[in-house]
Amino acid sequence: MSETRTSGAARAEGARMIALVGPFQSGKTSLFECLLARCGAVQRQGFVRDGATVGDASPEARAHAMSVECNIGRADYLGDRYTFVDCPGSVEFADEQRRALAVADAAIVVAESDPRKLPALQLVLRAVEEARVPHFLFLNKIDAAAGNLRESLALLQTASRTPLLLRQIPLWNNGIAVGFIDLALERAYVYREHAPSQVVAMPDGETVLEKEARYSMLERLADYDNALMEELLSDIEPPRDQIFDDLAKELRFGHVAPVFIGAAERGAGVTRLLKALRHEAPGVAATRARLGIADAGPALAHVFRSIHTPHGGKLSLARVLRGAFSDGQQVIGSSGAEEKISGVSSLLGAMTMRQPKADAGETVAFGRLDGIAAGEAVQDARAGAPQAPAPLAPTRPVYGLALSVGDRKDEMRLAAALAKLIDEDPSLVFVQDQALGEMKLLGQGEMHIRVALERLATRYGVTVATHAPAVGYKETIRHAVSVRGRHKKQSGGHGQFGDVVLEVSPRRRGEGFAFAERVHGGTVPKQYFSSVEAGCRDALARGPLGFPVVDVEAVLVDGSYHSVDSSDMAFRTAARLGMIEALGRAEPVLLEPMLAVAIFAPSEAVSRATGIVSARRGQILGFGPRPEWDGWDALDALIPEAEIGDLIVELRSATSGAGFFEARFDHLTEMVGRPAHEVVAARSAASH
Repeated sequence: MSETRTSGAARAEGARMIALVGPFQSGKTSLFECLLARCGAVQRQGFVRDGATVGDASPEARAHAMSVECNIGRADYLGDRYTFVDCPGSVEFADEQRRALAVADAAIVVAESDPRKLPALQLVLRAVEEARVPHFLFLNKIDAAAGNLRESLALLQTASRTPLLLRQIPLWNNGIAVGFIDLALERAYVYREHAPSQVVAMPDGETVLEKEARYSMLERLADYDNALMEELLSDIEPPRDQIFDDLAKELRFGHVAPVFIGAAERGAGVTRLLKALRHEAPGVAATRARLGIADAGPALAHVFRSIHTPHGGKLSLARVLRGAFSDGQQVIGSSGAEEKISGVSSLLGAMTMRQPKADAGETVAFGRLDGIAAGEAVQDARAGAPQAPAPLAPTRPVYGLALSVGDRKDEMRLAAALAKLIDEDPSLVFVQDQALGEMKLLGQGEMHIRVALERLATRYGVTVATHAPAVGYKETIRHAVSVRGRHKKQSGGHGQFGDVVLEVSPRRRGEGFAFAERVHGGTVPKQYFSSVEAGCRDALARGPLGFPVVDVEAVLVDGSYHSVDSSDMAFRTAARLGMIEALGRAEPVLLEPMLAVAIFAPSEAVSRATGIVSARRGQILGFGPRPEWDGWDALDALIPEAEIGDLIVELRSATSGAGFFEARFDHLTEMVGRPAHEVVAARSAASH
């Protein structure tokens, strides 16, 4: 879109999409509600404490008093159209934030001056910075803040790699923030409850503080504007238009993150924030440039979320990046799937409002694009399939539960329902583990999985039982033995006869099973060798301890056969019987899987993280600063798979919700003593 000049500031034309992000309970949903009310999209501001918000309307959000999916609301302000996207603050639902940021024009990072929330704020800011999204920082709950704003800014700066640019300073009355001074406008305002702030005369004694703070702001802008630098060095007051131009430019280039103050629940400071969005936030043209999309070309949109509604079918939430889309238009996705748009709607919380078309910049819901998944681009079908956008790196699961249904007929219903949930939330992973005979649902934490299971029950009527996933224990042997396996059966006509002598021995860890033969004199005909090997493998499926057997070698050294009664099946059975006897005599030992785990935590919490690892029979391999993450450490450890189940729950509890880990299988190790006896006893009890 073209840029026009209004009041000295470059202002983007067209509809804009603004993401609201921030740590859990920082006040994003309150700000979302206040923005909608201030724009007139809703009659009055709803409050989270009353459960009366436009956002968080789903049963799961209401039940847990937290955002569990993006809240979306369209609003018009002074002739400009906005779509505000309130993203969940919990790290367990951070994938929603990542997908919204991918196509947002700008973000408002809602923060508090609370040292305990700094690690979580750093995670949010890193996601915004990596998406290269211009962003404002809204310092919320200023009415409850205590202390010096400069100290708060210095604290927040430790979480941001982008320089924070203070745009306002508070007016204090008996230690309570009652208003603010806008440093760009050089005007003082007092807050009014749920109404725009009122301009007042600059209070006595505030002029010196205002001049000092304003000069600091201009100094930062001058780092990117030589003309402004010369004016400051010459004590020349720069034109206001020039200041606003610089504010908009440095925001859009990502040189600074402007900081505004307010109290979202009271509606304080929100009008000034809206006006900054109007004049300084970039539009869809800048977002196209950021994503490497040409300005000219067929109509193009990016689907960032899917919603499966009970009666209206699938809705694809999309940002129109170029051109316009109409109801009934034939479109094609990046995967090549062609669909017909069945309805174009804007959203206001749970409500949808039909419209005939969507222009560039608008964020809308397209109906019935069943074959197109979130993350795909769509364009007019006549232009052919669009190039797929750069995919977001998959979010690795850190928590999971095994699922079971009462009736096997329900497994099909479960799979179909989970497919829809995963289409809505790709950070969920469904695994059918054939080796362990389990269905598992994996995700980002205990609450993430709980919400998914609640949706299974309430939306699709599928109730499942859950338990901790089984551990992939194995077993092997310690000693070599020689055994004879013999199978002889006579039942009229041809009988069955197979006779083998096997030497069975352990192999080194990770080498798997090997079979060889050293038969002399044709005591076992060559044609039966493969059957002997198959019989040996049959015995490995369940060893004497009850688990699959690994890392053994079986050598066929002797045997005998019958010219009439011997067969492939007879020799396979003989080998299986011999192998079973050998495994029982060769001192079987239990093996447990060990995972290589990388734990990332704020530096002050590393001692707690090491204690968690030690308590889980883990072995710490080393730790040090996390590269490019100030104030964070990385801890490398080996932890048994059996101890990893709720690791993320304890780790987040110890790190104010910010810690996380990555794990991968490393090796199998012998498990002895009481823990091994308990595992074997539990397996034996389960099989009876």
